Amino acid sequence: MSDKGKPAPIRQALEDWARRAGLVRRLDLARAVEEWPDLVGPQIASVTRAESVTADGILWVRVASAAWATELSMMAPGILARLNKGRRGRIRQIRWLTGSMSRP
Repeated sequence: MSDKGKPAPIRQALEDWARRAGLVRRLDLARAVEEWPDLVGPQIASVTRAESVTADGILWVRVASAAWATELSMMAPGILARLNKGRRGRIRQIRWLTGSMSRP
């Protein structure tokens, strides 16, 4: 219900519920997985795959090799800045997982 006792539009009711439940921030964090290729560019995207993000802001990224993981670790502050620009939730850290890049 709206403040005036009238039914609220379903969109508004869902947005209010998601905000109260803490889902807006969580969904915003999850978008980082989808946006990863655009945020890091084609060269990094070709050797990485964002896999998941935890509720406390840790982004898990699969990397093709240990050498790339080392290189990307040094680039992490800049990558984090791009990931967090305009985001409600904060990606606090990136964890690099080395191994096969094939999709499960």
